Amino acid sequence: MVGAPRHLTLEVKYLDRAREFYGSVLDLPVREDGADEVGFGAGEATLWIRTPGAVPRGGLHTHYALSISRAASDDWYERLDRRLTVEEHRFGDDRSLYCYDPDGNCVELAETVDTGDGVVGLFEVVLEVEALDTAVEFYRTLGFEVVDRGDQRRRVRLTTGSVDLELWEPQLGLADARGGVHVDWGIEAAAPRTAAERVRETARSVEHVDGGSRLRDPDGHSLTLFEP
Repeated sequence: MVGAPRHLTLEVKYLDRAREFYGSVLDLPVREDGADEVGFGAGEATLWIRTPGAVPRGGLHTHYALSISRAASDDWYERLDRRLTVEEHRFGDDRSLYCYDPDGNCVELAETVDTGDGVVGLFEVVLEVEALDTAVEFYRTLGFEVVDRGDQRRRVRLTTGSVDLELWEPQLGLADARGGVHVDWGIEAAAPRTAAERVRETARSVEHVDGGSRLRDPDGHSLTLFEP
């Protein structure tokens, strides 16, 4: 069984500029601060910003969603609107706020809980894929469940129950967002080695590491499965 998100990594040109955005604009707490990367807290998950050079690389033009509360969403809108261009969309009774970081990643702040201050978690990651059916089968084999398919666009939404994954063939989505390329992210898995071995024949690579397994999917995205 696959579960909660552990990390998402973004590649940035200038660390100081990205640190200012995520630390001051989104008010994420710094967990680790190094010469080439900074780790910010996003609930239980870690959002890494990393300069070019390390492999696996961080994602480019990645669209992802952070969880905020319904009680705080008006304050978030006012806060972001003072400094950025903000686009709002509603999904039933809940709304999401979209903005862009300095490196062109589309950040969505999505209402997922009733109360709470600040960012309370990592909610969704969007990957760009070459062949939707191939990518969907890969992630279903890992243990993700399909919960929605696009009517107007070639996209499929899957979930672990703790984090959602959207797979998009190349396109522009809401707020002109794009799915990320060579994204590096990680989730928990009850049996990482067993899950990774199920996709060995279709993965670009599978490597077992301390505390989990690291794999590259058919589109080159890197996913690490961590023991809970």
